[in-house]
Amino acid sequence: MHTDFVSFSWIKMYSKSVISTLVIVLIALFSSYQSVAQEAPAAGGDAAKGKELFSTLCQQCHAVTDEKVIGPGLKGVTKRRDTAWLIKWVKNPQAVISSGDPYATALYAKFQPVVMQSFPDLSDDDIKNILAHVDASAAPAAAPTSGTASGGQTAGTAASESPSGLFTAVLIGLLVVMLLVLGVLLVLVTILSKAVGPTPAGAADQSVPFFQRLKSNLSAAASNSTLRSIVLWLFVFVVTKQTFDGLYSVGVSQGYAPKQPIAFSHKLHAGQYQINCNYCHTAVYKGKSATIPSANICMNCHGEIKRESPEIQKIYKAIEEDRPVEWVRVHNLPDFAYFNHAQHTNVGQVQCQTCHGEIEKMEVVEQRSSLTMGWCIDCHRKTEVATKDNAYYDKLVALHKKGSKEPLRVANIGGLECSKCHY
Repeated sequence: MHTDFVSFSWIKMYSKSVISTLVIVLIALFSSYQSVAQEAPAAGGDAAKGKELFSTLCQQCHAVTDEKVIGPGLKGVTKRRDTAWLIKWVKNPQAVISSGDPYATALYAKFQPVVMQSFPDLSDDDIKNILAHVDASAAPAAAPTSGTASGGQTAGTAASESPSGLFTAVLIGLLVVMLLVLGVLLVLVTILSKAVGPTPAGAADQSVPFFQRLKSNLSAAASNSTLRSIVLWLFVFVVTKQTFDGLYSVGVSQGYAPKQPIAFSHKLHAGQYQINCNYCHTAVYKGKSATIPSANICMNCHGEIKRESPEIQKIYKAIEEDRPVEWVRVHNLPDFAYFNHAQHTNVGQVQCQTCHGEIEKMEVVEQRSSLTMGWCIDCHRKTEVATKDNAYYDKLVALHKKGSKEPLRVANIGGLECSKCHY
């Protein structure tokens, strides 16, 4: 008994020490991660506002990393040029080139005949916000060296990447180790318990062969009328459910992912290059339909990029033959259902992923949602109306608060009325 007591005491003490060490390490890692994540952007602007401007105006031609899209990558751009120079460049790059600035001249020589578009309507604060977003999104670049590379660009080295990925990997690793240690301890406790515990009374006779005992148990179960009734009713229930599920799925195209005439990757364009949906689907914020992009929109980039690609050559061929690219429609509501994209994306501020899924991760576009009437109604019952900074709803919100403590939802403003969608 003394030996058993010592074994259990040792296991208990070892468990406490392991768990305490892991907790201390996790707290230290979390603290260091927070200190890095809370660093302020270097551009001195509002990164949140800059992100919206960048996605609308810049990301079609530039990436926040070192990667070249149409123009150069913007990682570390605030280290290479001062803010005053960048503001002049964004507002009128042609004027900076014409002034003989060596850096601007070298950029033009490298990327000609492509010339950056002028943005004279952007204010200085708007440009600072964009630069703040670039600094906040990309890993901070190292301080530039005194020399310059060929073409007039200042040479520099990349700094270490964001710690979020490393932190997540270490956290998962520690959790796995903790589970393994606890599992080993549980096994040891179980073994010791069996070793010191008495033999259970009424243990089954192991002299009878296993398959003979199994056959005997199955025969006894089959002769039990209660068990037979339960199995029968379960069978009827499963068959009935599958039948109704099949009937309700008629006309539902969830999971539909047709092959397109051109292998366009949303994962590459919307995900890796972060091209805003509005750039290709031009009416997504202002029209009833999001619209299908024309070949001209594709040529805004592919007039210079990957022209030799077989898939891009299909676009050239369509233009030469004066015919549209025959894209296969994926999301298609019945004609008797009215849906307005602008009402949802612009006024309601509904994100594209709410209905279309994580479109930025799809190589081939798939209909992720059922888009049934029940699915839409359920969304209207749960979704709160975007009333912030919209004076149109002020009186309605005040009236709603008098009779309810719940937030104002779409269902409260007629979102469940038949005539809203059927006319």
